[in-house]
Amino acid sequence: MTKFLLHLILLGFCLISSCSTSKVQQSGWQLVVDKQNFPEGITWDYNNTLYSSNCYGNWITKIQNGVVDTFLLASDSTFQKTNGLFAINENTIIAADYGNGKILKFSSNGITEILVDGYLGNPLNRPNDLTFDKNGNLFFTDPKNYGIDKLDGRIFYYNIETAEIRLLKDSLAFPNGIAFSPIDDKLYICESAKSRIIRFDSDAYDKLTNMEVFVELPGGDPDGINFDERGNLYVAHFGGGAVIVISVNGDILRKINTPGKKPSNVEFGDEDLKTLYITEDETNSIYKMRVGVPGFKIIN
Repeated sequence: MTKFLLHLILLGFCLISSCSTSKVQQSGWQLVVDKQNFPEGITWDYNNTLYSSNCYGNWITKIQNGVVDTFLLASDSTFQKTNGLFAINENTIIAADYGNGKILKFSSNGITEILVDGYLGNPLNRPNDLTFDKNGNLFFTDPKNYGIDKLDGRIFYYNIETAEIRLLKDSLAFPNGIAFSPIDDKLYICESAKSRIIRFDSDAYDKLTNMEVFVELPGGDPDGINFDERGNLYVAHFGGGAVIVISVNGDILRKINTPGKKPSNVEFGDEDLKTLYITEDETNSIYKMRVGVPGFKIIN
C-alpha cells in the first residue's frame, strides 16, 4: 500500500467518524418543508421551482417561490412510487417510477407519458435514479435486491429521440445515484450496497468502459449525488448523517453534517445555483444551505 493510499484511507476514516476536524461543518441548514414521506429525487427546474418524490407516499411535492404544493398524486397519474427526478427544463420532468418499474415523462401541467416500460419484453427492476449526458441521452440505474452479494443491479441507456434502450452494465450491488462529471465527462454511480462510488468512461457510442472505484465511503450508503461547476462531487451519505464533498482527485474536502442520519439526495438550486438542497429521510424533510460554488446541471 502506497503512502498516498494510506493517507486517503486515514483521512476518510477520520472524516466519516465522529473525530474533530476543521473540515466538518455542523450547522447552516434551513428547513424548507417537513411532513414528507421518505423524500427523494429532488430536482430544480430553473423556474424557481423544486420538485421532490415521496418514496413511501403517493405524491410529488412542488415548491415554487417558497410555496409548498402537490405537483401530482399517484391517483391522478400513471405513476405509482417515484424516486429519481430530473427536470430537463421548466416544462418537462423525467421520473424513475420504481413502483411500476418504468421511466416516465411529466409535463408541467401533469400530463404523463411512459418512456420506458421494460427491456427485451421484461419489466425493469426498480428504476432508482437518472441523469443525462451532454448529448441529451438518458442514463438510469435499475437496482433490484440490496446486499453486497446481490449483484443484480443494472445501468441503462435510453435515447429519447429514437426510443432506443440498451443495457450498459449489469452485476452491480444496488446501483443508486448517477451523474456525469463536468470535468472529465465520466459517468459516476453510487454502488450503495458496497459503500462506494464507481465511475466509467462513456464513448461516442454510449458504451461504458474502464470501470474503476472512485472512492469508498464506509459507515453508510452513498445515495444521491451531484457535481458543482468545479467538478467536486456532493454525496448524500445515507446512514452516515452527512453530505460529503469529494474533489476530482477523490480527496474528501468537507463533511457537512445533516439534521438527520439519512440524507438521500442533493441538488443545487436558486437563480445562481449556489444553494444546496437535500432530502432527509429520518426527519422526512427538505433542507437547504448556501454554498460557495454553483452547481452543475445539463440543460437541454
